[in-house]
Amino acid sequence: MPGHILASGGSALGGPFDDLVLELSGPRVCFVPTASSAPEARLISFYESFACRAEPSYVSFNPWPREDLREHVLAQDAIYVSGGSTANMLAVWRVHGFDLLLREAWQRGVLLCGSSAGMICWFEAGVTDSFGPELEGMRDLLGLLPGSACPHYDSEERRRVVYRELVDCGFPPGYAADDEAALYFVGTELREAVRLREGARAYRVEPETETPLEMRLVS
Repeated sequence: MPGHILASGGSALGGPFDDLVLELSGPRVCFVPTASSAPEARLISFYESFACRAEPSYVSFNPWPREDLREHVLAQDAIYVSGGSTANMLAVWRVHGFDLLLREAWQRGVLLCGSSAGMICWFEAGVTDSFGPELEGMRDLLGLLPGSACPHYDSEERRRVVYRELVDCGFPPGYAADDEAALYFVGTELREAVRLREGARAYRVEPETETPLEMRLVS
């Protein structure tokens, strides 16, 4: 299986996004809550969703990463990244070399997935509130996928305005997704866009242009 990524504009643990993760991968799902300000609560929700139907595990970097980090990650079917602070998350990952390990896992066919910070981190650039309540464009993300991404396109009123302005002014073009809308990439190509609720949309955003994507409803 070539590298594949499932990126949601915003999805709660325990919802249909989790079902789709298992459909596209396999039972061994590893959760990475680095971005979250409340990782323990996210872990509880993750295990409530996956414990009875998968082989869940998690990776933490506090106080230090597990000794078998590489072996554990490469043995997974899916790596599931939580939402939260993208900037903080990437800083921690890079200190421990986890960014390079994720690239290796992707190249070996492990599904990389997540929502919000777990959506945009796979791209070259994204729109984030990591630096304060005012949204900013952030470059130097993991860069597995070309271009940029913006989550929460329908649920946070400034997202669409800021992303369109950034792209119009030279920010890399890319994709925007509403909450409960997800993009599935195989290699670096978009395979399909799916909606996990009626009305959720995703878009291709380029200078002066926003094009709705054809979407499949997943129930």
